[in-house]
Amino acid sequence: MRVVQIALIAVAGGFTVLGLPGCSGGPPAFEKPPVRVVVTTTMIADLVKKVGGDRVSVDALMGPGVDPHRYQPTAGDRKKIDAAHVVFFNGLHLEGKMTDTFEKSRGRVRAHAVTAAIDKAQLRHAEVDGGEHDPHVWFDVALWAKTVDVVRDALVALDPAGAGDYERNAAGHRRELESLDTEVRQALAVVPKDKRVLVTSHDAFGYFGRAYGFEVRGLQGVSTASESGTKDVKELVDFLGRNKIPAVFTETSVPDAGLKTVLDACRRDHNHTVSLVGGEEALYSDALGEPGTRGETYTGMVRHNVAVIVRALGR
Repeated sequence: MRVVQIALIAVAGGFTVLGLPGCSGGPPAFEKPPVRVVVTTTMIADLVKKVGGDRVSVDALMGPGVDPHRYQPTAGDRKKIDAAHVVFFNGLHLEGKMTDTFEKSRGRVRAHAVTAAIDKAQLRHAEVDGGEHDPHVWFDVALWAKTVDVVRDALVALDPAGAGDYERNAAGHRRELESLDTEVRQALAVVPKDKRVLVTSHDAFGYFGRAYGFEVRGLQGVSTASESGTKDVKELVDFLGRNKIPAVFTETSVPDAGLKTVLDACRRDHNHTVSLVGGEEALYSDALGEPGTRGETYTGMVRHNVAVIVRALGR
């Protein structure tokens, strides 16, 4: 059997997959299920489990609560990637330094960016980690649904005997996401237009704001790897004070110290007290929650975030 060697080429804020003929050193040959899948983030792990079902085993490099922008890959990650039948990652420069790990594994892995099927015209512009698009596409449920077919097609190509299962699972998950998008719109309808301002630790919710009609502000930029400066703090303090914003939201994968500094300054400079929504009410942003929490799945994460936002701003 000829081994197919896969070369990864960095393009358009991610990687494309190019099959090249080779003899050795390529990805491990797939013979029978389960397909060994390695993914970068918890959102992608959930996606692959939904599409792959019982025919896949999924190993996520980044666990619950882990910030992918700042993640430092390990030697163990490299071994897992090289041993995988297939790898799925977000792309659009979300994974930051993981790019180096993919580069070092060039020719030995089959890797797919789940965002590859999204039309670039639908992506938000953002300068982040050397890229030009905001990678947080999962906050627009309808946009995230476009990643389903990338996973389905890659699994069918690797494991054609399971094509029927993958196609059924993918169709079912797309329907689930379509229903979830409708549910989100209905739940958020109770938030008055003048209260639709979402202020968070970093600018991860731009797609959410565009899809569901919210103005979004973050203390840090699209990537948490970019530190907020004195000017960023002052601008956010003034915005909160001038507009009498009632609440700001912490994120499970980002420390809240910066937001606390902002709120202290807002009380001092504008005599305005802003509620800090955190703890068990913190929003899931760049990672899902621990097993047993409401945010352990993608759909659960979305429902948790929407419920928290409605409780804080829907009054």
